[in-house]
Amino acid sequence: MPQITLYTRNRCPLCEKAKAELLELKKEWDFELKEIDIEQSDELTELYGLMIPVVHLDGEEVAYGMINKFDISNRLQEKKADL
Repeated sequence: MPQITLYTRNRCPLCEKAKAELLELKKEWDFELKEIDIEQSDELTELYGLMIPVVHLDGEEVAYGMINKFDISNRLQEKKADL
């Protein structure tokens, strides 16, 4: 099962929108959703501080900033085709 990791931070409207988009996708696709607050790690804050939200699919960065569920859906389709 694919794993999508959403890197977020508190009080981030774009992060809330991205999470809503991913939850919508979960209705169509079978994947594990993991949410990580970058403020829990100095390293993650330094890495993603200006980019959040950031979405990884099985460890690969696939989107950041304005998250488009159609782009993520396409990446999930590609992943499924590779299996």
